[in-house]
Amino acid sequence: MVSSARDSSAGAQSLINWDLAASTAGRLAPPGPELSAGEIGKAVDNLRFNADISVPHVHDITGLDAARDLRDSHVLVVDRASWSKANTQSFAVMLQPALQKMLESRSSVAMTPAAAAASGAITGTQLGAVLAFLSSKVLGQYDPFAALAPGANVPPGGRLLLVAPNIISVERELNVHPDDFRLWVCLHEQTHRVQFAAAPWLRHHMLDEIEKLSGNLLGNMDSLVDRAGAIAKSLKDRNPSDKVPGRGAILDLLQNPEEKASLSHITAVMSLLEGHANVVMDAVDASIVPSVRTIRQRFNDRGKERGVVEKFIRNLLGLDAKMRQYTDGAKFVREVVAVAGMEGFNRVWDAAEHLPTEEEIHNSKLWLERMGL
Repeated sequence: MVSSARDSSAGAQSLINWDLAASTAGRLAPPGPELSAGEIGKAVDNLRFNADISVPHVHDITGLDAARDLRDSHVLVVDRASWSKANTQSFAVMLQPALQKMLESRSSVAMTPAAAAASGAITGTQLGAVLAFLSSKVLGQYDPFAALAPGANVPPGGRLLLVAPNIISVERELNVHPDDFRLWVCLHEQTHRVQFAAAPWLRHHMLDEIEKLSGNLLGNMDSLVDRAGAIAKSLKDRNPSDKVPGRGAILDLLQNPEEKASLSHITAVMSLLEGHANVVMDAVDASIVPSVRTIRQRFNDRGKERGVVEKFIRNLLGLDAKMRQYTDGAKFVREVVAVAGMEGFNRVWDAAEHLPTEEEIHNSKLWLERMGL
């Protein structure tokens, strides 16, 4: 029985060649800034230092006791290829249930090992190309799912990834003080680490919601293929310079009520997490990050100069919608804190039932009323 379960799991994972996805991303990722070995060493040490000293600031701002002890997770300073590989490992965990469901739905369709390997290679290559694009955009990422991967040598709380070449590239592009910018970024990313430590139930709640969403998407492949064709056609008519961000062409595949409900909940939770982290990173004053106002202004302005191709890809992946989550979520957090204080806001970490809905993210009074605040 155990062997059968393992075979089933392996079969599901074979639908995507994760190793090929990681190697493709590493090969296609654009080169980072040119640095000597000594410069790289100093940058890594400095990022670790700023990650360390940012935690007490997160504690002071959020009032969350979880920030006192974060030893259940790691902080890693990585390059673009390592970030991509780490994400293939996390995707494998997040998509395992949905891939299993997809495999079961295909059980009546005979597929030779060679055909399965070819299909997995195609999917892996496609995922690798997406990760290659993203690997040059991400400054940092908290990964709460890494410890759940089979054979993972990761603490139960997961890991925080700081992508050194991207942080250095952006601080140079913005012409801001490196120490200030690195601390500012670390404040945001360490806040995510604290969020999951303060709400230990959140990790599995997110996995359950991702399973629902991906299961709906992948479970009905015939419908998915038809919708994907329609979306591909509609992309031709999209204006890459459109200033109103949608959720992205990929997420436009969602149509039935269950899919839309899953997406709405995940959108609300991500808006909360990203908005809260943005509030923390901007709550520091000049005594902690002297050039914080300059950094925020220049960071917000940098998106205006994106090229047509990048705008198209961001539209496809819904990345500008993610940026809107930062704004919407931050507005919700600030409004709640203004009424109920940080202590009142922190009730959001007590239970899944306290998480705001997407409607409440846009109307904080509804959440405050529901919480009796």
